[in-house]
Amino acid sequence: MYIPVKSVKPLEEHKLQIKFTNGEEKIFDLTPYLTIGKFVELRDVRLFNSVTVKFDSIEWSNHVDIDPEFLYAHSVTVKPRIFKRVSPVRGKGVAASKLLIKDRR
Repeated sequence: MYIPVKSVKPLEEHKLQIKFTNGEEKIFDLTPYLTIGKFVELRDVRLFNSVTVKFDSIEWSNHVDIDPEFLYAHSVTVKPRIFKRVSPVRGKGVAASKLLIKDRR
């Protein structure tokens, strides 16, 4: 399935946060590929952080790129955070009524 890349953000440990045009957000781990060909150069954090969206996919400043179909198929979907309203505590006033974030990871 061909789904173009909309945006990319480099993360720690040679991971990429990728948003696709279908609205999905995924994490791609480049670590297993850092021993192959020109991907070895991406061990350099400054070079790794140079990743940008180029046409429908991603590319680094050393002209290494990855097909968007490969990125989509080999990435892990980011689970959305769920927001839940907590009931106010009696006698504590409005300040006790807050939003809590529950992370489903």
